[in-house]
Amino acid sequence: MANHKSAEKRIRQTKTRTERNRYYKTRIKNIVRDLREAVVSKDVAKAQEALKVANRELHKYVSKGILKKNTASRKVSRLNASVKKLAQSA
Repeated sequence: MANHKSAEKRIRQTKTRTERNRYYKTRIKNIVRDLREAVVSKDVAKAQEALKVANRELHKYVSKGILKKNTASRKVSRLNASVKKLAQSA
């Protein structure tokens, strides 16, 4: 257990940040999963709407410092490619 006041504060800060990061990481996974499900179900309109949400949310998390810029761009790029492929085949 922490013996110093500053160490106790660090424990509290770490707990708060962990909870916040867990929320965002789960949110990111759910956004991506929703889009992939739309692609698998071959619903072009739903996939395009989900892509808009994914793009907006992932880049919002970049500005909050949750994701790095290149990570968000890579995820959006791959999701966009899957939606484009679906739209061309439909």
